[in-house]
Amino acid sequence: MATNATLTMSNHTNNGIKDDWKAKLKIPPKDNRVKTSDVTSTRGNDFEEFCLRRELLMGIFEQGWEKPSPIQEAAIPVALLGNDILARAKNGTGKTGAYTIPLLQKIDITNNAIQALVVVPTRELAMQTSNICMELSRHMGVRVMVTTGGTNLKDDIMRIYDNVHVVIATPGRILDLVEKKVASLAKCKFFVLDEADKLLGQDFKGMLDNLISFLPEERQILLFSATFPITVEQFMVNHLKNPHEINLMEELTLKGVTQYYAFVQERQKVHCLNTLFSKLQINQSIIFCNSTQRVELLAKKIAELGYSCYYIHARMSQPHRNRVFHDFRSGLCRNLVCSDLFTRGIDIQAVNVVINFDFPKMAETYLHRIGRSGRFGHLGIAINLITYEDRHLLHKIEAELNTTISPIPKVIDPTLYVAEAQENQEN
Repeated sequence: MATNATLTMSNHTNNGIKDDWKAKLKIPPKDNRVKTSDVTSTRGNDFEEFCLRRELLMGIFEQGWEKPSPIQEAAIPVALLGNDILARAKNGTGKTGAYTIPLLQKIDITNNAIQALVVVPTRELAMQTSNICMELSRHMGVRVMVTTGGTNLKDDIMRIYDNVHVVIATPGRILDLVEKKVASLAKCKFFVLDEADKLLGQDFKGMLDNLISFLPEERQILLFSATFPITVEQFMVNHLKNPHEINLMEELTLKGVTQYYAFVQERQKVHCLNTLFSKLQINQSIIFCNSTQRVELLAKKIAELGYSCYYIHARMSQPHRNRVFHDFRSGLCRNLVCSDLFTRGIDIQAVNVVINFDFPKMAETYLHRIGRSGRFGHLGIAINLITYEDRHLLHKIEAELNTTISPIPKVIDPTLYVAEAQENQEN
């Protein structure tokens, strides 16, 4: 029988081993920016409490993720149990981690088949999600593939034959590969719809129902979205089995985003934008227009004013879009002008200012646009340039989202959106 001394020594050794793997991780510098309750209002769980594989925990910590956010706390344990999930959570609160972590935990790398499929509405979101998935699984040997429309089909076919475990895709392309019998979903038991409201709208009508017909009977479906229109409810009734519902949407807008409007005439908009650029402490900004033509015109005007500026919209070639997205994300440029292509799930932490050069017509579009600022509980501002014709839309969107869009003050308090100012205030 072991003595107490032996037991104590054994425990000490095990703890040493336990801590040793963490000491060897390449953990990024701690993010000390102020965070709102959108991501801090948790039960206090640690990722280690979810009984995840060590290799997956290594990837999580090397991403700089310290503790699970509220949506991750709510979704990960339920997903690990195998339940279908219908989850509503704000953009920028950790939804991607909420489904990629349980997805990766369930992958059997000895089984050379597609075991998980994540469907998203845009190419940029597909690329971003696949990057997160690859980073999280870097120590696991899981093979992740992204496939979207606008890329070479032949290349995708070659990559799928190279035994892929996880596919991140836009609906049209994966359906094409499945119908051509290039991709088999016969062993794909984990199916995720991210931005489900968009995927189940008119743009992709019927595609998801069709895709589900290729999945095995025993499967797990996870739906994530900020808004849930009737189409989502119908899909849930048709395809989900006794889903676990998560709703973290008591309010729709992110707590960390302060919203302002400025009344201007159409011809004054560029001048107003120039004034904002000179007065604001912009880390990175995203500026939205309502048409691709206006995106290009505005980007040209901003460049003429002497500010660094990229633009992105749906009519650009895919390689060009990829390059712009990558370079902006890498911080090579301060300002990005874009169409609503860029409103879904795009996560660039450095963005602290969003400007609606053209005010959107739909509350849902507005919600997704301003959600590009204040990511993961950080602070940011959204500024709306409002013409006389927009005034009714402004009140309508305020009412629908139950939010307040205030008149822009002469001076905007930097602690509302500048990380350094927040830190100085705390000190």
